[in-house]
Amino acid sequence: MSRIAACFQRLHAEGRKALIPYITAGDPNPAVSVPLMHALAAAGADIIELGVPFSDPMADGPVIQQACERALAHHVSLHGVLEMVRTFRRENDTTPLVLMGYLNPVEVMGYEPFAAAAARAGVDGVLTVDLPPEEGGELVAHLRRNGVDPIFLLAPTTSEERVKRVCESASGFVYYVSLKGVTGAATLDIAAVTDKVQTIRAATTLPIGVGFGIRDGASAARVAAVADAVIVGSALVSKIGALADAPDKIPAEAAALIAEMRRAMDEK
Repeated sequence: MSRIAACFQRLHAEGRKALIPYITAGDPNPAVSVPLMHALAAAGADIIELGVPFSDPMADGPVIQQACERALAHHVSLHGVLEMVRTFRRENDTTPLVLMGYLNPVEVMGYEPFAAAAARAGVDGVLTVDLPPEEGGELVAHLRRNGVDPIFLLAPTTSEERVKRVCESASGFVYYVSLKGVTGAATLDIAAVTDKVQTIRAATTLPIGVGFGIRDGASAARVAAVADAVIVGSALVSKIGALADAPDKIPAEAAALIAEMRRAMDEK
């Protein structure tokens, strides 16, 4: 059983929902990332999404764009991100790790070498924002062959027919983007999220994670009431960015936010 499947199975047995924080690897500098990942896991993160820095993160708003710029200023590459995963795995072999990013760095490395390298490093899932499943057959095949879950996005505008097609290609979990627009935009409409999650549940038995618009414990708890996983990105990355000049404080401050969300989700 994969780490992701085992994580959701355990949480389901406990009557709890997954908390999945996103950070950009190498932000604000490469030395922070692995200690930060350990701090997030200790604070209650069930799965960690590790963003691969990219020069044109088209789905992301200013907060994550700036995080990518900070990381790229230190020349953080896909190879460097995989090394961070390997380092994390020396002490933590249980927390699932999902790489989230864009297709270009994967294409440069090559689908087959990337899938094999990701699996060797200890990656459990890969989400390439700009690769729809209709065009992702080759990469998906290599990921599956190496025991890595291909994870795909669903949007508020995704039709019921396409929800079914996307879910057929996915494994691990599906990621529902709760807002129209880029990361960090707009305000969460929990009624609309509830309706869409019900539509997705009719098409798949995979766990459903909801991201975009989750800023604090209260919003995390509302989403946890209807989804299997709560994904938090911009709120966490914003806190990291505010402490870019005091990187030693980042693990504790980021962990405090995740611990607040974990408590709120468990008390719902």
